[in-house]
Parts: sequence; C-alpha cells; structure tokens
Amino acid sequence: MKLAFTLPLLIGSLTVLSGCSTADTKANAHQAAAAESSQTLVQLGPRPYYLINDMDAGELKNTLQACESKLLAPSDFSIAHRGAPLQFPEHTRESYIAAARMGAGVIECDVAFTKDRELVCRHAQNDLHTTTNIVAVPELNAKCTQPFVPADPATGTQAQAECRTSDITLAEFKSLRGKMDAFDPEATTPEAYLGGTADWRTDLYSTRGTLLSHRESIELFKELGVKFTPELKTPVVDMPFRGGYSQRDYARQMINEYIKAGVSPKDVWPQSFLLDDVIFWVNQMPEFGHQAVFLDEKPNEPNNVSMAYMEDLAQQGVPILAPALWKMLTLDDNQQIVPSEYAINAKAAGLDLIAWSVERSGPLNNGGGWYHQSITDAINNDGDTFTVIDVLAQDVGVIGIFSDWPATTTYYANCMGL
Repeated sequence: MKLAFTLPLLIGSLTVLSGCSTADTKANAHQAAAAESSQTLVQLGPRPYYLINDMDAGELKNTLQACESKLLAPSDFSIAHRGAPLQFPEHTRESYIAAARMGAGVIECDVAFTKDRELVCRHAQNDLHTTTNIVAVPELNAKCTQPFVPADPATGTQAQAECRTSDITLAEFKSLRGKMDAFDPEATTPEAYLGGTADWRTDLYSTRGTLLSHRESIELFKELGVKFTPELKTPVVDMPFRGGYSQRDYARQMINEYIKAGVSPKDVWPQSFLLDDVIFWVNQMPEFGHQAVFLDEKPNEPNNVSMAYMEDLAQQGVPILAPALWKMLTLDDNQQIVPSEYAINAKAAGLDLIAWSVERSGPLNNGGGWYHQSITDAINNDGDTFTVIDVLAQDVGVIGIFSDWPATTTYYANCMGL
C-alpha cells in the first residue's frame, strides 16, 4: 500500500486581479480564507536553501534552485523522525509542532510503556536519563533502574545512569522535561550530566520540552492535520512485564489507541524492528497491518539481502520494509551513488520501501557517519543530503523518507511533485 501524496497549493496571501467584480473579489477572498484555514502553512526556514547552495554543480542543483519561489505544501513523503530533533528535544510537543510547520505529512511517535502500562512517546524504553531531566529530580532518579552515579576522575570511572519509562508511572513521566538526547560521561553532578549536546545541535529549545503520552500525541497530530507512524519499541524488560503484560498486549494496545481516537487505518503506518509484531498486526489487526512497517538495521549479509529473503517477507504479508538508508545505497565503478542489491531485490519482491534517516549525521564533510557508511567515499559536503534524497526517491523508489529536519525533504518533495 503506497503512501498517498497530496500536495495542495497553499494560499498565503491574496492577489486581486484587475477587472474582477466586487462580488468576484469577495468570493475569491472567501474561498482563499477557507483554504488557508484548513491548511498548514509550510515554513522551511533557511536550511534547504543553504544545502542547495552547498551542492556540487549539476542538473539536480539547477532543478532544486528553480523551485526556490515555489509555493509549498505538506507532503507525506516527508516523515518527521521523532519530530525535529536536529534542534528540538525529540518526542516533545514542541518538536512535533516544528516538524508539522516544516511540512512533514507524517510524524513519528516511538511508543514505550510506563510502570502502570500507559503508552508514552520515547525513542527507547531506557533513555530517560539522556532525553529528560530525570536524574536531576531526586525522587524520580531514586526510582531509576540505575540511579545517577557521578564520575570519579581519580579512577577514570565515567558517570552512570539508566532510567526506564517502566520505572515510573505516567503521571511521573509527564512531570519531566524533555531535553536534547545527550549526556556528559565526565559529570560529577546530576545537573552536569544533562549536558553533552553535540556541537552541531543546540540547546536553545531545551528549556521547554513537553512530554506526551501516546494518546496525547494522537490528539496533537490530529490537530496539526498530519498522519501517524508509531513505532512499537522493543522492550528492555522481560515480557510479560510484571507477569501479565505480554508483547501482544503491548502491540494490540498501541493500535487500539488509534481505534479509540477514531483514526482511519489508512492514516497510520505502525512500525517495529520485531518481525513478530508486524506479522501480528498483519494477521490479527489487518486494517492497520495493511500498512505495517518492518524496520531493519542489520548488516547487509547474503541471508538478508537475497531475493529469497525478500520474497519470504512478502509471502508472510510484510507490506513495507524500512531499512537504514545506507542499506539501500552503494557506489558504482564511477563512485556514483546507486541502489544496492538489497534495494533492488526488495523492490522486485513487491515490497514498498521507506528510508531513515537524513539530517541526522551532522556536517557531512567527513563522510556522513553511520547513516552513510555504504557511500562514505561519495559524501563530502552538506549539499550531498539532497543527492542522497534524490537517489532514494528516483532510483530506489522509496515512498517516504524520515528526517531529523523535515524542511529539507519537504522542499524536495514539492520541487519534484512527488
């Protein structure tokens, strides 16, 4: 099932044409106002244009430059990875709103569960110590699986902490403040441990990081007019949790929250790294399983790249495969970025593909890090972000791309009319 790409023209201002009657002008103004009130005004900011200017000269750069005055609309091709975590604390209300304003048509809530079995938006069940201020809240730090332990400079021992969503209740979770995902391993105080943000990110927007339950994220996304791609996070605790909460209970609960909220299955792409979760949705909750996404970050090896592997996934009912972007790309003899064997076989087996994640690697002048590991020799400037997006869209044929800064992918989708 492919994503439905809808790119309505946004009206930011009215131009009254000469020769129009007063009645025509009023009618046009009424129609424009109605259109504007039902749309989200896309605000890209300067970054996409900075990246275009940084690109190597060529046809793609010329094409993208020609779109600089184009009116833009939200696009389902542009998927917000945890919101807009290049600058905003991930999985916070503020991060989600920023992503919607940048035209992301689909936004991700990674779903974990609390001690009282409520679902919340967190990238991992055990990341509260790096994504929130929990270690600086004494009564909640004490409940962590591993409460904060300061670094010991004398012995060279680094600071330690591990705080899980399952350590605390929903009410306690909601009392925390989201922050940029980082920590200082040399910290000797809880407050210092909250630092460590990468120098290419920022803490400018970390003073207000509003955490959300999964249900609250659904209501917010409905208000923003975007679609949903929740990821069921792999638990780090033994399942069944506390003796009675099974993995299937967890998987079913996530989908049920969309059903209770009256969300159409066609607007939801549930994800998991666990194939059993995907097959469960496909077989037991088929309305939502129809767009289930199997996430993949395993190294490319013969047993998980072959046509036989891809056909087996398709035969089990997997509709969409979402690998890390490097798995779908390789370099040809001329050092040009091209689809990998993995991508070619997946498409031939009838699997739709989604890529993750662009804009997550910081400056690309050093090869792009983990997310670009298969094409490092072709990555040497920030403008290569658009080159990667273009190969994924035009040559691999992905139906969407996750981004940490959705403005870039939104710009590309609008320019190419996806």
